Amino acid sequence: MKYLEIGEIFYSIQGESTYAGLPCCFIRLAQCNLNCSYCDSRFSHQPGKMMGLDEIMNAITTYPVKLVEITGGEPVLQDDVVDLMELLHEAGYEILLETNGSLYLGDIPDYVVKIVDVKTPGSGHGDSFMKWNLRFLQPHDQIKFVLTAHHDYRFALDFIRQHELEGRILLFSPVTFLLPPSRLAQWMLADGVPARLHLQLHQLLNLK
Repeated sequence: MKYLEIGEIFYSIQGESTYAGLPCCFIRLAQCNLNCSYCDSRFSHQPGKMMGLDEIMNAITTYPVKLVEITGGEPVLQDDVVDLMELLHEAGYEILLETNGSLYLGDIPDYVVKIVDVKTPGSGHGDSFMKWNLRFLQPHDQIKFVLTAHHDYRFALDFIRQHELEGRILLFSPVTFLLPPSRLAQWMLADGVPARLHLQLHQLLNLK
């Protein structure tokens, strides 16, 4: 039997990506290879509970949705996560994967919507992104930049231009206690940025 180390499984409103606002089941895998300065789920870096894939599937069927997000921590750290994706796909789930992009994504099935967080300098890991992962992105995949200040904003613009990402689904998400969303909005309007200003809806609703 295959196992994954799980931090938690819960049901909430999806707060991020273009899926924001939809009820969603979350499978949070434990452990992370990065330690971002603004991390809001640092508890997930701690050891979790080992659960068999069938046990995980049984747990999520208690929730009345077919949208599931695999998150962390960093879920791609655990090799058997792809086996979980296959089981979810066979069961008719729409699957989102939240990943920091620092690990190889070539094994992730194309039917999974990858939400790839390109770490900016303000995270403390501005050089962590594995750039050849861009080759594995499908049109439905999404690229997110979490921004702490103007230097992160400029980093994101340069990254988009350097890798010709215009036309992709791009998300700019401010760390609100460091960068007021209204200020980011002004920068984006001035520059005509081809990205969506993105706020964490679950934080606004005071949900998990």
